[in-house]
Amino acid sequence: MEYENILYRAEDRIATITLNRPEKRNALSPALRNDVVAALKAAERDDEVSVILIQGAGEAFCAGYDMNSYAGDDPNPVRPDGWNHSPLYESWTGQFPRSCLRDWLTIWDLMKPVVAKVHGYCLAGGSELMSMCDIAFAADDTLIGYPPTRAQSTPDIEYFPWKMTMAQAKYLQLTGNSITGARAEQIGWIAKSFPAAELDEQVMRELRPMAQIHPAMLAANKLALNQSYERMGFRSALESAIPWYVLARSFRPGGGKFQKMAADQGLKKALAWRDQAFKDEGFPL
Repeated sequence: MEYENILYRAEDRIATITLNRPEKRNALSPALRNDVVAALKAAERDDEVSVILIQGAGEAFCAGYDMNSYAGDDPNPVRPDGWNHSPLYESWTGQFPRSCLRDWLTIWDLMKPVVAKVHGYCLAGGSELMSMCDIAFAADDTLIGYPPTRAQSTPDIEYFPWKMTMAQAKYLQLTGNSITGARAEQIGWIAKSFPAAELDEQVMRELRPMAQIHPAMLAANKLALNQSYERMGFRSALESAIPWYVLARSFRPGGGKFQKMAADQGLKKALAWRDQAFKDEGFPL
């Protein structure tokens, strides 16, 4: 297949999907998301592929969703696949988080394991993509977090309770603070972190023997694990968080202030308003 926003290669039983918008820190536009989903499904169909790796080009894994792709002056902006435009639904049913969950559940439902290799920045929607992968590795100095919970909305995908302890989930979602890859390993958010200079080789060291396991064996193990989490309510919990996103973004007192400030005064002003109190105390984002 031809892709415009990713690089794709399959070699030695490993399919590599590289987010390829480095000038935008690989912000997730609808077109990029569509390419990722299509590539995941293509890798699943390829019997010569055992493991799928997702990584980012340039200085960041992913800085989040490209909100310029979903809003702005265009009266008919590009929407992700499955978006319901009807005025009966669009304003209150959370079409955006529904589309995010629909895309990243592709990873969950895939028969093959998907591994994230994270460096630089992994924020907001980027952390959703990473957290929905089966295994995540990161550079020690990667910044991972969800700053939008300070002023914009609850997460599109409520992964926090499933990826770490209650203490850490509440701390990170309530503050919107970011942590390093090294710290993310310590709290169990990711599998392992490595020095940035060693990340590529260490991840390949992990993947080369894993890719030699029979694909059917990998599928059986993944499905057995996923079924356990499904019985504990994983999918229904993610779906039930969508109304909270809608309430937090649009209907709560103060809802929409960040978006209005960004539209009227520019994104930099809005980000400064959202983050300055935390920067004053020495937090990175």
